[in-house]
Amino acid sequence: MRVRAAVAEEPAKPLVLKELRLDEPRDDEVLVKLVAAGICQTDAHVWHQRIPAPLPLVLGHEGAGVVQRVGAGVTNVVPGDHVILSFQACGQCPQCLSGRPAYCDSAFTANFSGARLDGTRGIHPADDGDGAVHGHFFGQSSFATHALATQRNTVKVSRDVPLEVLAPLGCGLQTGAGAVLNTFAAQAGSAVAVFGVGAVGCGAVMAARVAGASTIIAVDVNDRRLDLAAELGATHTLNAAHVDVTEEIRAITGRGVAHLLDTTGHADMLRHAVDALAPLGQLGTVAGGGPDASLHPARLALGKSVRGIVQGDAVPQLFIPKLVELYRSGRFPIDRLVRFYAFDDINTAFADAAHGDVVKPVLRIADTGVTEEE
Repeated sequence: MRVRAAVAEEPAKPLVLKELRLDEPRDDEVLVKLVAAGICQTDAHVWHQRIPAPLPLVLGHEGAGVVQRVGAGVTNVVPGDHVILSFQACGQCPQCLSGRPAYCDSAFTANFSGARLDGTRGIHPADDGDGAVHGHFFGQSSFATHALATQRNTVKVSRDVPLEVLAPLGCGLQTGAGAVLNTFAAQAGSAVAVFGVGAVGCGAVMAARVAGASTIIAVDVNDRRLDLAAELGATHTLNAAHVDVTEEIRAITGRGVAHLLDTTGHADMLRHAVDALAPLGQLGTVAGGGPDASLHPARLALGKSVRGIVQGDAVPQLFIPKLVELYRSGRFPIDRLVRFYAFDDINTAFADAAHGDVVKPVLRIADTGVTEEE
């Protein structure tokens, strides 16, 4: 079948909307007609080649859509189901088998190689002589009218919630919320700080409120985002450009925070984060960080710990439905973060996100008018 997709052809050059060919689903695959796709910072990192992946490549890893066809071995969804697409994993390594698929032995190959785990590709140029194109980004490549996913990264959701609102749950909001609810298992009455309140950070703030944290401190350099964080549940906001973050957090809490999520990856914020922890406090990082980001072991005295967090330690088929129910109950207001863009305006959406004008851009894809060729 022929599909329309946004292709990253060269680093940092505008994405090009073009016609491609998509294979029929294999036995373990699911063909999804995309309704919407969120734009995540990881898409931008790969597009600019700060994270290596082969180009040309169809990006997109926060897809939401309707199942069109399934392979013979697929048992968790059927045609017509509404689904959210999340990250890919092998399903066979020790981490996958023990319920930790975000730490899959084959995570990089599964999500960033531009191909299936066996090295094949199900997406092709419209004309055979037009060179190669890569797909299967995070097992989906959802900047397209249709995507090939697998039952391992496809999550069935209720039909009565708009898919365009739920799209960001596949990565960014799952990561932030999961860090607080899964990794930290934050307790009612605890103190939580979040450095950087983009989509991941706002997800963490909302989750801290759900967990019943009594002190939720949001830190950023963008006052508009800090105002939004306060509306979403932050009890205190700090502009890191104007205050000493460590001193302010200790003044607010009296002893430091039990849990701190750093989404910035900045070396100076890493030092602030460790120093702002209470004894036995936990620091989670979700950004790679620069080469100058380092810590002396003495800073981790008094039982402080630092660990990387991938996808909020979530099993998407279990965690995403919980977030949907929290949204339905008004406790996880995803819609407060979202601004919608037409698929044709994908480059504008990326630019607005880079300038800090929008927290979570979401592309509306369903009305692009592509017809299938059987």
